[in-house]
Amino acid sequence: MIMLKDNHIDFAGGITKAIEKTKQYLKETDRDLKIIVEARNLEEIREILQSEGIYRILIDNFNYEDTRKAVELIRDRCLTESSGGINEKTIRKYAECGVDYISSGALTHSVYNLDLSLKAV
Repeated sequence: MIMLKDNHIDFAGGITKAIEKTKQYLKETDRDLKIIVEARNLEEIREILQSEGIYRILIDNFNYEDTRKAVELIRDRCLTESSGGINEKTIRKYAECGVDYISSGALTHSVYNLDLSLKAV
């Protein structure tokens, strides 16, 4: 898979250009990779949906209401994933919005490490 995040999109000059450049790169390098595109708002989702061949839309930092609207807009045209600010208290409500996947940085943000040294005797 290849993921187009907000910084890639901005650097490429917008969503449509980023998708076109990615498809061209995949063609030139003879690679068959699925494309995931991050969306920051409903307007970006509408723009992503103008392009063919998008595997998944990453619905990033949306509230519940806009996540439901996004899922409704996307329907079965590609897979959906919620991300951004999702934790153990909010994950159920995002799941109830109908997304296919949920990613949560909270799983790793709160982990404390422990430095252990194991020596053979």
